Amino acid sequence: MTALSSQILEAIDFAVELLREARHAIVLTGAGLSTPSGIPDFRSAGTGLWSQDEPLEVASLTTFRTHPERFFEWFRPLARQIMYAKPNPAHQALARLETQGRLQTVLTQNVDMLHYKAGSKHVLELHGTLRTMSCTQCYQQYGHENFLQAYLEDGTIPLCPACSAILKPDVILFGEQLPQKTMAEAQQEARKCDLVMVIGSSLEVLPVAGLPMQAIDHGAHLIIINNSPTYLNMRADIVLPEDVAKIIPAIADKVLHE
Repeated sequence: MTALSSQILEAIDFAVELLREARHAIVLTGAGLSTPSGIPDFRSAGTGLWSQDEPLEVASLTTFRTHPERFFEWFRPLARQIMYAKPNPAHQALARLETQGRLQTVLTQNVDMLHYKAGSKHVLELHGTLRTMSCTQCYQQYGHENFLQAYLEDGTIPLCPACSAILKPDVILFGEQLPQKTMAEAQQEARKCDLVMVIGSSLEVLPVAGLPMQAIDHGAHLIIINNSPTYLNMRADIVLPEDVAKIIPAIADKVLHE
């Protein structure tokens, strides 16, 4: 941490103070939290997924329904990266904060399961998850374990054991509603928290991007740790455009006196 400027070190100390004083702290995490784990984000120029593919052509509910093989072909390399990715120090630091009672809930836009792999328990997956798959005909839900390996190895499209229809990964596609129960829980968390940390999210995708605004409208402090600006930077107590894999562990270490 010696390479960080005095201004950044002061911001870290302020974040530590806010976390120690918080009675109910939550975080909202986005793709920028998982890029240190080797999973690409969506909007970075040149490297983001949407700089290479048109989202409505490959990752929409319409495409999945009409040309599922196109979706599965596009999704396969990303799914492989996700399945073999490991939590980075930022994921692990957030799990430590939760274990020690300093963090109550993780709200995440990510579908990569890395919060769970790191040890976080109370995670709300706002854009769905790869942990489960659902049948498009009989709506049975299955764990991914018996289906994804063959898909990753040779592109075999997963089929329902009960009715042989295609299984859809339980990730939210364009044109698909967010999980209502999960979003209701997230809104409740936003309204009752007294501190929200936005980590690795540019806050560009609604309705999730509105959750921090709900929090600060109810009196919560706001910390933003993200490389690019967000629409809430001017409302934040602290803005740290720094490497999440360094900043989050540094904050956690000080909060927990490690």
